[in-house]
Amino acid sequence: MTVTPGLGTPRLASPDLLRSVFRRHAAGVAVITARGDAGPVGFTATSLSSVSAEPPMLSFGIGTGASSWPAVSRADHVGVHILGEHQEELAATFARSGADRFGATTAWHEGPEGVPVLDDVLAWLVCRVVARVPAGDHRIVLAEVTLGDPTGPGRPLLYHQGRFNSLRD
Repeated sequence: MTVTPGLGTPRLASPDLLRSVFRRHAAGVAVITARGDAGPVGFTATSLSSVSAEPPMLSFGIGTGASSWPAVSRADHVGVHILGEHQEELAATFARSGADRFGATTAWHEGPEGVPVLDDVLAWLVCRVVARVPAGDHRIVLAEVTLGDPTGPGRPLLYHQGRFNSLRD
């Protein structure tokens, strides 16, 4: 292992190393939703990525131990919501284990294909799930966009250094 002057000492791969590096990576914040057998489910995701323009596809990761995984593992369609900087509390609710994510404080409605659609977000999409790819203790879900609305006002919510942040000019 070579050490470069002025840089820290390299560490061997570990879950802690990966988490430490990705805390330094600012990511947009999304909430993924699906219809479950017992009602709507959802979770906060920072792993959302655009995959293809033709056809329009995206991906996101979900842990197989997540409470939303059973519903997402069977869902034909999912909702993808880009959160605004005013929605830090909503992001925290969907990130918190055991939270009543679709309770009275969450404004939402049933959208196309029965997908739960959150209100007042920057943008939302309904997507048809086309694959669930095993990736360690997660699955990478590939989904084709079927429709959406990109017109919500505001600026995006970001996640960096273990907390929610806003864009700065």
